Amino acid sequence: MLFSEILGQTHIKNHLTKSVDEGRVAHAQLFVGPEGSGTLPMAVAYAQYILCHNSNGENTGGNDSCNLKFKNFSHPDLHFAFPVTTSDKVKSKPVSNYYLEEWRQLLEQQPYGNLFDWYKLLGVDNKQGQIGVDEATEIVKSLSLKSYEGGYKVMIIWMAEKINTSAANKLLKLIEEPPEKTAFILIAEDEEQIINTIRSRCQVLHFPPLAEDVISSALVENYHIEKSVAARLAHQANGNYNKACDLIYQDSEDIQFEKWFIFWVRSAFKARGNKKAIHDLISWSEEIAKTGRETQKKFLAFCLNYFRQALLHNYGANDLVYLEPRSENFQIEKFAPFVHDSNIMEISEEVQDAIYHIERNGNSKIILTDLSIKLTRLLHKKSQA
Repeated sequence: MLFSEILGQTHIKNHLTKSVDEGRVAHAQLFVGPEGSGTLPMAVAYAQYILCHNSNGENTGGNDSCNLKFKNFSHPDLHFAFPVTTSDKVKSKPVSNYYLEEWRQLLEQQPYGNLFDWYKLLGVDNKQGQIGVDEATEIVKSLSLKSYEGGYKVMIIWMAEKINTSAANKLLKLIEEPPEKTAFILIAEDEEQIINTIRSRCQVLHFPPLAEDVISSALVENYHIEKSVAARLAHQANGNYNKACDLIYQDSEDIQFEKWFIFWVRSAFKARGNKKAIHDLISWSEEIAKTGRETQKKFLAFCLNYFRQALLHNYGANDLVYLEPRSENFQIEKFAPFVHDSNIMEISEEVQDAIYHIERNGNSKIILTDLSIKLTRLLHKKSQA
């Protein structure tokens, strides 16, 4: 993967290539960045730069046969670990090696993809994956072998937040004191969710969201759309190239999420003294509960963001509002006054609590119904300003 193919992040590219050129490759690094910022393609390009002895800041001119192996992500000294779960293909003790074919497909087609896209590709979006102790055993085993080409071995661990405690304990010593010429690259969206003992052993590199002009230019080049359309989609994407691509295809889960959200807030607002609206909320909770837990968590995160965007609009911070409702009969201008100083903190806490309980396998129907009833009260709360 060429560094020139990775969007933006020029200062990070320069830092990484310079560190290799000067022989200062840290044995454990943590790439932290929001979805769609390019942490995964950057990690792959960085690994290629290390393994193929490339120079001058680009993955060309080094070992040609090595660079060729990176075309289909099959270099024997490049190892991957990522969240997995049981599926029709793997009935028990799932590990990343069983899903390498699908993983290479994701890298080829959606290198900026998220965890939701990955589970969707595997057909397991009704389950929650993890990097467990079986995976940790595989990592230890693969890194204990000599490198195939006599140089470095690179282990990329994607979505390191999903490393569970047992796996973390098994990997601690290895990450702290890896074999000679072994590099760990951990990738995460939320640094705070990573177990402290793992995080403290890594050199952390933060990736900012992509600039609007970077996303806009990439959309024009890759999808041949008009500049005005690309600029609008880049604004809506809020620094997330993966979301911008979804918007091109009208394939974004946000389209369905918005329909659910609008129905939810309208029913919650009407529910006071309205028996039918209460039934609507219960039916809504049952419908969402039928989806996978990852979908539920992602939807509630979408709701949380929608409430925050409404708050910003309510207080006149329009430059920070990037959401554009697709529904013709729902306007954020009319909804915004109902999200204010007196209820935003409670709404935020209740939604985050719901995400927490769903993640821990609580009964989704009960959690969502409880959240809906609380929302009926909070939306009717008057602003103190």
